[in-house]
Parts: sequence; C-alpha cells; structure tokens
Amino acid sequence: MKGKLLVLLAAGSLLASLASNSGFAQSDARVAKSMETLKAMTAKLGAPKVEGTEAVGGKDAPALHFGTTKINNNFEVVDAVGKEDGQGMTATLFVKGGDDFIRVSTSVPKPDGSGRAIGTVLAGPALESIKAGKAHYGEVPILGTPYMTGYEPIKDGAGATIGVYYVGYKK
Repeated sequence: MKGKLLVLLAAGSLLASLASNSGFAQSDARVAKSMETLKAMTAKLGAPKVEGTEAVGGKDAPALHFGTTKINNNFEVVDAVGKEDGQGMTATLFVKGGDDFIRVSTSVPKPDGSGRAIGTVLAGPALESIKAGKAHYGEVPILGTPYMTGYEPIKDGAGATIGVYYVGYKK
C-alpha cells in the first residue's frame, strides 16, 4: 500500500510539473473545453490555409480559410463556440499578416461596445508564446479587460504558423 501511494504521489508530482511548465495549470477546464470545440468546428470545415486578402475592420488582411470556407468577416464558428459554452465565452480566429496576427473573426466586443473587435492585432503575453510556436493559457488583458484565455497556433499543412485560435471569458 505504501509503495502504491509513493508511486501515485510521484506521478501526481510529475503531472503537476508538466502542467505548470506548459502553462496549462494557469488555465481551467472551461477554457480547454471551448478551445477543443473551436478547433473541432474549424477542422470539420477542412484544412487551414491563407489565400488572397480581404479587409477586416478597415484593414487589409490575408484571407484565412478552413477548407473552402473563408473566415474573414464570417462569425458563424466564433459565435457557435460562445453558444456551446453559454456563459460569456468569446472566440477569435487570427491570421498572420507580416509580423502581426490580425483578428479576422471574433466575438470579442470593441471596448466601446460598438461592434466586434475585428481588424485589431494580438498583443501582450500570448504573442511571444505564439511567435515561438507554443500555446498560451492564463489571464490576459484583451483591449484593456482581463480575460481567462487560451491561445494556440493555427498551422498549415507544412507546419508553418498561419494564425491563432483564441477562446476566453471575462474575469
């Protein structure tokens, strides 16, 4: 019995260490579940790719597609993630444009409430993780408001980061 307990404690310690090193420990199950929902919904549409351009929020941006579905200015998927959670979950799909990641589809409102925050760019602690090809989970200020968030890179068939998946809710 004592040996089994030690093995369980060691395994738990290892898992806690791995979780804290990945940043996942700072998140919660709600964010993780919504991230899986967002990724599953986009995967049903097809493989991600960038093809052409389309203005979002008055800014020219590369056009993000999943399969044949263009995501720029298309809010069906991000709104569906919020409905699935039912408690203020927001979702965004960013596309890589030069050194920026531009919101091309989002349910995040503008700070003044005048619509969706499309055309704005990813900033803050998540940006460095994404540039390194890694996920970022935890509290992040979005347009001045604190959110519990998850960000993961969107990669094309060649493994290049072409965008970002985001889910989160106001703290």
